Amino acid sequence: MKVKKGLWVLSGLVLMSFLFLAGCGSKEAENSTSSENPTEAKTYTIKVANYFATDHPQNIALREKFKPMVEEMSGGTLKVQIYDNSKLGAEKEFYDGVRNGTIEMGIPGMIMQSDIPKLAVGEWPFLFKDYEHVKKVLNGPIGEELTEDLEKVHGVKALAWSANGFRMFSSNRTLASIEDFKGLRLRMPNIPNYIKLGQLLGANVTPLPFSEVFTALEQKVVDGQDNPIATLKASGWYEVQTDVLESRHMFSPNLYIINLNFWNKLTPEQQNVIQEAAKASASYEWELMEKSYEDDKKFLEEKGIKFTPVDDKYRADLEAAVQPLYDEIYQTYPWAKDIVERIKAEAK
Repeated sequence: MKVKKGLWVLSGLVLMSFLFLAGCGSKEAENSTSSENPTEAKTYTIKVANYFATDHPQNIALREKFKPMVEEMSGGTLKVQIYDNSKLGAEKEFYDGVRNGTIEMGIPGMIMQSDIPKLAVGEWPFLFKDYEHVKKVLNGPIGEELTEDLEKVHGVKALAWSANGFRMFSSNRTLASIEDFKGLRLRMPNIPNYIKLGQLLGANVTPLPFSEVFTALEQKVVDGQDNPIATLKASGWYEVQTDVLESRHMFSPNLYIINLNFWNKLTPEQQNVIQEAAKASASYEWELMEKSYEDDKKFLEEKGIKFTPVDDKYRADLEAAVQPLYDEIYQTYPWAKDIVERIKAEAK
């Protein structure tokens, strides 16, 4: 009887050992599988918000490059919905939406510069020579440096730089010299550098969201605004303006951004698809913006817009007027002068 009892105990121990080892093997296999393929590709819809008109190069690039590339290359696991023309709110609203994750992606301007000062650099006045100069800077190490704090400060990831373009003043009167800015009621974005620039030129600055510009111009709340002429054309502001000053006083970039928490939910393959599509779309948009200037100018001239060129003396007057802005920037940010010098060196 004792022998039989001992056999039962021994058999039980053997069985328990077998089950324990089998469990370990199963756990090891499970861990091995999860490390090789940590997540399955889930299906997501990506909302992309911006403030540009439907036929602006930003939205043409999104429709013709970004959306088809993402949907095809992801094998249908990613869908793209484009919300143009401030349909998901003005710039601050949709940018906040990307930050908090209610909107997956957006293409804002540099609205985040109040919290991330280096992102203001791209819009400092009279800094860039031409499109090639801007692309060389923003698509290189300096561009990466400007966006390096975006993830930790705002929880959004920068995917690609795109172009709003060289900004120019449109108005309801000719700005033949710097003296003509005195008393001009000028709409500017509600960004300190923009406001200061307008004030230094002698204008009375009214900060307004992009979505309110047409009405403000139409109702003569303001006399003028500054934006690339592609925006003047696409937004229909030429209907309530008479003149454009070809000042090229500032380059205005945009950023393809994505909510970081959403990004981290994607598989590496899906991330690669979005990154590749964003770069291709942004590159196409740069090309469209650069090529469109003469066509846009011709269109606007046919609509009765008078263009005033800026000669060397006029440009020197404008640059001298805004120099106090640089003096203030250099006093505030110890890194600023070095980065300006490095940007200017890229033009050589």
